[in-house]
Amino acid sequence: MLTRSALVQREHHWCLQLNGWCTHRAVRLYFKAVSRLGDGVFWYAMMAVLAVFGGEEGLHAAAHMAVVGGVAAILYRRMKGFFRRARPCHRDPAVRAWVAPLDEFSFPSGHTLHAVSFTLVALAHYPGFAPWLIPFTASIAVSRVFLGVHYPSDVLAATGIGATLAAIALWAVPGVSLLG
Repeated sequence: MLTRSALVQREHHWCLQLNGWCTHRAVRLYFKAVSRLGDGVFWYAMMAVLAVFGGEEGLHAAAHMAVVGGVAAILYRRMKGFFRRARPCHRDPAVRAWVAPLDEFSFPSGHTLHAVSFTLVALAHYPGFAPWLIPFTASIAVSRVFLGVHYPSDVLAATGIGATLAAIALWAVPGVSLLG
């Protein structure tokens, strides 16, 4: 069994390794673009399109996503304030921040938490979106480590938190489920 110190060292090693890939222009541009879309641009546009063009189901899906997004924002901000974990780029000068962090702290990844919760709620309404949303969400999550602003554990924890939040949101709305 690994000690806490060994886990921290291993995670730091992964941060350095993945962050180094951004010295390649194509990798850096891809992850910067994905991360920027994950700031909310893509999700807000998706909700607007669903609400305007998706009829009653689209409006329902957009409202469901908006409520989940609001709860996710409150949740991740409070958690960041509670845990106050320094970002890898702030803790080690060898880890370069390839994008400006949106806030001071690292844990959990707000981008990942939102992407996972939005994706799961959207897929409950529109399962056919899976081939696009799942890779996009995975790209957002890993982009945060590559770009030097999160640790892998920030992303893994945010994935679990986002999935739990989506499960509660889906449970609370009768007739909407990922299980069909």
